[in-house]
Amino acid sequence: MSIEIKSAASCKYDIVSLGEIMLRLDPGEGRIRTARQFKVWEGGGEYNVARGGRKCFGLRAGVVSAFADNEVGHLIEDLILQGGVDTSWVKWVPYDGLGRTVRNGLNFTERGFGIRGAVGVPDRGATAASQLKPGDIDWEELFGNQGVRWFHTGGIYAALSATTPDVVIEAVNVAKKHGTIVSYDLNYRPSLWKSIGGHEKAQSVNRKIAQYVDVMIGNEEDFTACLGFEVEGVDENISHIEIESFKKMIETAVSEYPNFQATATTLRAVKTATVNDWGAICWHDGHFHESNAYPALEIMDRVGGGDSFASGLIYGFLTTGDPAKAVNYGAAHGALAMTTPGDTSMATVAEVEKIMGGGGARVVR
Repeated sequence: MSIEIKSAASCKYDIVSLGEIMLRLDPGEGRIRTARQFKVWEGGGEYNVARGGRKCFGLRAGVVSAFADNEVGHLIEDLILQGGVDTSWVKWVPYDGLGRTVRNGLNFTERGFGIRGAVGVPDRGATAASQLKPGDIDWEELFGNQGVRWFHTGGIYAALSATTPDVVIEAVNVAKKHGTIVSYDLNYRPSLWKSIGGHEKAQSVNRKIAQYVDVMIGNEEDFTACLGFEVEGVDENISHIEIESFKKMIETAVSEYPNFQATATTLRAVKTATVNDWGAICWHDGHFHESNAYPALEIMDRVGGGDSFASGLIYGFLTTGDPAKAVNYGAAHGALAMTTPGDTSMATVAEVEKIMGGGGARVVR
């Protein structure tokens, strides 16, 4: 039985994401500590999913976030608009001239190469998005009057402050009330939870949010750290995990959270920063579906690969209702997204479908 999704005709948006969007400063092939110039991109774990849905797959996408009303905030806005994502639901907060009370998030990220792993240095204290609180967004207007087919958020945004978990819970409550499908990427980051209660707080928050989620996304570490489900033989590389044990963990999670209509994760084995084995698996309606495998995938920039997987997965469910196709859309899109710089995808749906069909890397003329 496929996931029941509201019709496109009944909704203004196909997908809306809630999360913080930062300005990424990228030193290219160099390193942050020795950089003399940076390229800028916009990026954020939740936003990247909506942006991929719009730019690659042509979905009607919007984002809920907040910015300090200054030139950096408007630069991020301009980058978002270039990606075609609606910014009507961005809250603008007056800037105090210095950043004592409100700021826009920055994310310095170097890509890594070979034996040198990627490095991220976020600078996101006191950001406008992290200060959102219940009541700041008119969710009834968004979900009830304008209409949203699919709502996506995640554990990065939930970990930003003492108020963001309540914003997430407020949002998913109203989304569910109006029949919107909710997806959530657990995206466990120990550094984000460290100052607000650590691992115990992460579990408390995520287990509460999980009760409202239809499609739960996360790898084995996420399910263990955020929801408390154990899998035997956990290693930093999915290839070293007994897949059957991993499947049993998912089955246990689904029995505890019968509201989960699907769960999905990428399968990544890190050989070097620039060569990974890549694939994905999706559970739906009692069955597991594995994507095509992409062994020894060459990577230019791994940041956002999982988010692009999520946007492909969502597109697959929205357009086909078939979990086997959905997981393949996700895996192919995530693979392509990691062949270009920046957090967000530069792929087209035609390229994704070519890769899904076994197409290679011959020159297209």
